[in-house]
Order: sequence, then C-alpha cells, then structure tokens
Amino acid sequence: MSSVATGVSRGGATPARSRSDPTSPGGPRLVRASWLRLGLAALAGLGVVAGFAPYGQWVPLLAGLALLAICLEGLTVRSGAVVGVVFGAAFMLALLPWLRAIGTDTWLGLSLLEAVFFAAYGAGHVLVRRWPAWPLWAACWWVAVEALRGQVPLGGFPWGRLAFSIPDGPFADWPRWVGVPATSGVVAVTGFALAAVVCSLLRRPPARSAWGAVLPALAVVGLVAGSPLLPAGIATKAGEVSVALVQGGVPGTGADGRAEQQAVVGNHVAATRAYAAAVAAGEAEPADIVIWPENGSDLDPFAHEDVGAAVQGAVDAVGVPVLVGAIVQGPSPDTALNAGIVWTPGTGAGERYVKRHLVPFGEYIPFREVFAPLVSRLDQIPRDMVPGEEPGVLSLGPVLVGDLICFDVAYDDTVRDLGRSVDDGGAELLSVQTNNATYLGSSQPAQQWAISRVRAVETGRDLVVASINGISGVASAEGDTVLQSRSGGQQVLTAPVRLAAGSTWGVRLGAWWELVLSLAGVAAVGAGVVTERVSRRRRGRTGVSADPPDSEPVAVAR
Repeated sequence: MSSVATGVSRGGATPARSRSDPTSPGGPRLVRASWLRLGLAALAGLGVVAGFAPYGQWVPLLAGLALLAICLEGLTVRSGAVVGVVFGAAFMLALLPWLRAIGTDTWLGLSLLEAVFFAAYGAGHVLVRRWPAWPLWAACWWVAVEALRGQVPLGGFPWGRLAFSIPDGPFADWPRWVGVPATSGVVAVTGFALAAVVCSLLRRPPARSAWGAVLPALAVVGLVAGSPLLPAGIATKAGEVSVALVQGGVPGTGADGRAEQQAVVGNHVAATRAYAAAVAAGEAEPADIVIWPENGSDLDPFAHEDVGAAVQGAVDAVGVPVLVGAIVQGPSPDTALNAGIVWTPGTGAGERYVKRHLVPFGEYIPFREVFAPLVSRLDQIPRDMVPGEEPGVLSLGPVLVGDLICFDVAYDDTVRDLGRSVDDGGAELLSVQTNNATYLGSSQPAQQWAISRVRAVETGRDLVVASINGISGVASAEGDTVLQSRSGGQQVLTAPVRLAAGSTWGVRLGAWWELVLSLAGVAAVGAGVVTERVSRRRRGRTGVSADPPDSEPVAVAR
C-alpha cells in the first residue's frame, strides 16, 4: 500500500492545483510556512517605516513594499487580509510611537484601526494579482486605500502616505507633476515591480515571458533613475520678501493651566520684542512679515485684555504685520477656534484663518456624551473646537500667505486650495503654524517637517514653518531645507523667501489623478471578485476542487 498526495474535492477525487502552479489565482506560493509569512509581513512594515523621517531611507522602503507583495503571493482573499493587517499593524505601530505622549491606548488604538485599511489592501492585492501588469493595478489599489483612510473615520488620518516619505529620495519631484496621491502610486508600483522581478526569478521553472522579469526590471530602473530628471522649482516667481519665524519655547506642554498658557504668550511677546530691538540696533536683518506658531497665544487675546495688549505691543515694536496663532472663543460658550490672525501695527487684529482639519480626541471629542464618562483624561479638553470652512489665504502686509495649522498640512484639500494660482484665489507663500510641544523629543516633528517639504514641491511654493519649540524652518519650492531650528529653545529665524503666482500640474490635476487611479484599482479588484466567483461556479459544475489555491493537497492511501 502506498500513500500519494491527491486533491480530494467535494465532487470526487480530482487532482487539485498545486500552490506552485503559476496559473492559480494569485500565482505561486513562494513562502509556504504561515508563521514565516506573517513574520516577513511584519518585517515588510518595518522596512516601509525606514523610508519615513527621521530615517528617510528609500531603499528599505522599496524592499518592504516588494516583500509585502511576495508575502501575498498565492493566497486566498481571506489570507491576504490577514497578511495585510499584520503588515499594517507593524507599519503603523512603528510609525506612530509619538502618540504615546497622549496615551498608550491612543497609540495602540489608532495603529490597529489603521491596520484594518491594510487588511483591505491585502485582500484586494490578492484579487488583482491575477491580471497582467499586476504591479500597476496593485499600485492603483494602494492609492484607493490611501484615499479612503485619508477620509474616514472622523475626517481620516493620512499620516503615513508613501508620498510623505520621499523628500530626499529619487521620487522627490513627482508631487509637482502628479500630486501627492499619484506619487504614492509611483512609489508603490516601483516596489511591486521589484517584487515581480523576484517572483519571476524564483518560479520553477523560471518565467520566460518578457513581462515576467524584463519589463518590471526596466520599470524599476526607469522610475528610480529617471525620477530625478523631473524639474522642480517655484511656480512662476512673483517677487521676494523676508520673513521672521518666532519660536518662543514653552514650559511643559504649554496647556497645563493658566500659568503655563501665560508663559507661552509671554515667551513669544518677549522673543518678538527682542528681535525688534536687535533690528533697531543693526544686529539682525529686518523682516517684511513675522509669523508666530500655532497657540503662540494659548489665551484668547480678545477675552483677556492684558494678553491682547501684550500682543499688540509686540507687533507695534516689530513694526510689520504678524501672523499670530491663537485660541479664541467659538460661536458658543462651550466651543473654541484654533486660528491664525493677521495682526497689524497700530491697527490690531484683522483677517483670520480657522483650522479646517481638527484632531479627534485632541481638539474635540466625538460623541462626547458617550466617551467622556468612560475616559477621565478627556476632561483636559473641556471645550470642543469648531472647524473652519474657508481656505487660509490671508493678506499679511505685502504677501498673500496661505496658512495651514499643524495637521492641515497632511490633507490634500487644504493644500490645493492654497496652491492654486493667485488669479484663482491661491497664495504666494505657504505657512505652517504648529505646536509640537506635546511631541518634543519624538519623531513627530521630523515627520511633519518632511510632509511640509513634500507640500512645498507639490505647490511650487516656498514654505515656512513656525513651531512653539521646533522644528521651525524654511523649505524651498525644490524641497530643500533652507533654514531650520536646531533646538526647542527660544529663537527667531529670518530668511528671504520667494513668492509664487502660478500653479503646478500637481495642484491642478492631483485630485483627478487620485480619482482615476483609485477607480482603476477598484475596477481591478471588482473584476477579480467577479472572476473568482465565476471560477468557483465552473469548478462546482465540473466537479473540480473548490479548495482555495493555497490549500494543501490531502494525502490518501491506496
């Protein structure tokens, strides 16, 4: 009696397709052990994290994407979702440890929530893997998943988009031409094409078709080597001004009681007055405009007369318009606004921008009546902030400044509104007012700085960042770091910046690129679902095994 491996189906003993059969839906199964596959998926997530600040290594990022695709080879949809969620959990947990400053539960909860989106990616990848030119369809599906998690839930969380990892890599100039979402697609298709090369070489027998190895290899080389040839720079230069960025410093987080809040505004008033004195003495370069960070006045300057008088005194001393970040009263007693306010010498407060993308559980409490009784820490946010509705294009003296407040910079709609040509209501210079006091010493400020540099390239505009305690600085329209604070202490940075009047292709067509690529990804996944169902029905009618392509042939005795 001998024992042989045959496939046992529901309709009879018909040989099942092997997992190494390249014609099976999902291709050859290159990694056989489930535990090893999951471990490699987690390693792939860590490799992708290495591409983001503060590391900025694009080679392990591409290797991580390639390894993810290899781990998804030959799987069922359900197994692909499991591999995707492991990858996503490792990626997000390693990318977002700075959230522990708010609470370990916040870090774990948000990371695992985001991992669910990568489960969807893994399932969809398995379905598009059956198509010719699959790295392209997989990259389109990646763009679709990034678009979804940038919108839901509660306004989405776009942190960790592939495009935000590339300010120093070979893909740095793509945002100017196709926008941030499609740049993520370019990075993804490069990593997946690399995986296609590896899979072709590891097949037994090796794939002989041109598409199997040669074309993906050419795609990798072309995208990596050819990307730096894309030109970048200012979008129609419209002059130059000098800007002063006030980094006042902060005791603690700056939000713990009236004493700390008073110290924050006092620090920024003092730093501005000291800068004005240095200019008067010929010891510092004069500026045309001055920018304070988010929460530079954490006390409402309109509700507290002493605070308003102190701000006005500092503005009068420096003698030029100041963009003041302040928390002010909202439309009702239990609400507040996070605003950037134009403050003019002698005149006082004028135009303002109200932050549009608020942080759930940080600036407002969703379903407060449900969560507040359960989590005592939420008492630290007694008032809900109300989001603004208008783009932050402000007349700051001689400049049309496009204001972004902290996490605004990660959202496409806020940036595109500012990056339009001046004739269409856009700004000449981008400004990011931010308060990273809570995250001092973590990777968050570096990640936000990298995002700001990518946005400068995408809009073709110089961009300035004013932070409470670092990182403050100037990024050029080419994505270069022109000036950057080196510590969290009090300082004033001054630099000339260029103004832009035009609009880049990335701003004009970025939303359309995202829509087209996302629809292509969804269509490829949808076609995969239909094909899988048809295939199952045919196998059921003919008695061929309906076992999934990665199931083991069953050993039976004769």
